[in-house]
Amino acid sequence: MEVFMFERRLILFLLMLPVLAFAPSALQAQTAEELDIMLQADTVSGSQASRFVLGAADLLPEGVSGASAERAAFDMAASNGWITAAASDALTMKETAFLIMKAFDLKGGMMYTLLKNPRYAYREMIYRRFIQGQTDQNMKVTGPKLLQILDRTMGFTDD
Repeated sequence: MEVFMFERRLILFLLMLPVLAFAPSALQAQTAEELDIMLQADTVSGSQASRFVLGAADLLPEGVSGASAERAAFDMAASNGWITAAASDALTMKETAFLIMKAFDLKGGMMYTLLKNPRYAYREMIYRRFIQGQTDQNMKVTGPKLLQILDRTMGFTDD
C-alpha cells in the first residue's frame, strides 16, 4: 500500500513538472526579504499594503519590484479610489478590507453593493471569515494579519 502511494505521488509530481518549468518566472510574487519584513511589521503602511494586495491580485505591471512596485501599487490603488490613506499612514482593518475587496473584485452583500465603502467591506470580510479573531474596524493592521487575510482571500478566489 505504501509503495502504491509513493508511485501515485511520483506520477503527480512528474505530471506537474512541465507546468512548473514553463511558469513565468516574473510573477508578481513577493521576495523572501519582503515577506520577512511584512511578518515583523507592527503596522502596515498604505504603500506596503497596496504592494502586497495588488501583487496577490496580479494587478501590478510586469517587471516592477521593491520600492518601484510599492509606488506603482499605491498609485494604482489611490487613483482607483481603493485607498484613501496616505502612502506612509498605517492602515486600519476597514481600509485594508476595502482595498482587498476592490483589488480582487469581490462581490458583497446588499449594504456593500449599495454603498461600497470601507465599513461594509470590513463587515463583508468578517462575514466571509477572511478576517478572524478579535478585531475592530479601526484597529491598525499588522503584517502577519494582512498576510493571513490575503491567504484566506486567495484561497476563496482560487475555488
